[in-house]
Amino acid sequence: MNIIHKNIDGGKAFGWGTASADYALFRDIYPQEFYDKIINRNLCVSGQNVLDTGTGTGVLPRHMHRYGAKWTGTDISGNQIEQAKILSAGMDIDYHAASAENMDFPDCSFDVITACQCFFYFNHEQAMPGFFRMLKPEGRILVLYMAWLPFGDNIAGASEKLVLKYNPAWSGAGETVHPVVIPGCYHELFELVYHEEYPLSIHFTRESWNGRMKACRGIGASLAEKEIAAWEQEHMKLLAEIVPPEFDIPHYGAIAELKRK
Repeated sequence: MNIIHKNIDGGKAFGWGTASADYALFRDIYPQEFYDKIINRNLCVSGQNVLDTGTGTGVLPRHMHRYGAKWTGTDISGNQIEQAKILSAGMDIDYHAASAENMDFPDCSFDVITACQCFFYFNHEQAMPGFFRMLKPEGRILVLYMAWLPFGDNIAGASEKLVLKYNPAWSGAGETVHPVVIPGCYHELFELVYHEEYPLSIHFTRESWNGRMKACRGIGASLAEKEIAAWEQEHMKLLAEIVPPEFDIPHYGAIAELKRK
């Protein structure tokens, strides 16, 4: 099933399901430091039940599974969930196709609820009460984010410019380092107990960077197949002209931890 959703790019419809294969191939790029930040907060570890909302292809549960927590993953896209099940073969991870706003797990089921790269898509007025209900007393919401930094990097900047050529409404360009924004509706029932923003450098080949850009919402989840093919042809030509076969792209990571009151 391909889920069509209203995105934040001028209300234009997009479908996560159409990009599932590229998500599986090209968005599993978090370095070990990204996962260490979670473990250092003593979260998502042995003895804890964790719900990963907006799990996509299950990147977070798959990589954190080795630390001993019991993971459940949900995503609005059935195609993403099917990819997650395939990639998680042999791991004790439960996956369900469900939106963040419409989950029906029992009260006090989880020690931690995670949201990685997806938090700002949620309808928070609807999702927040469910998060509160499903968390155990003093349970945590952990919001995680990683993004490339285009300013001062000619590769990311040039790729963003090309995305905007094909999709001028795309709002993902021009990222700068900033804390995760927590909507006001959370403050009555949750307390922000920790946040951190930190630099990262991610290694790519021309092919993997092209895939990563293709799997952003401005291309793979928004454009028609012919438009995607035209963008990809032009992007690979651009990369061949401006970068060596392998290179690093500056990113930053951000983490925000909310405690259930």
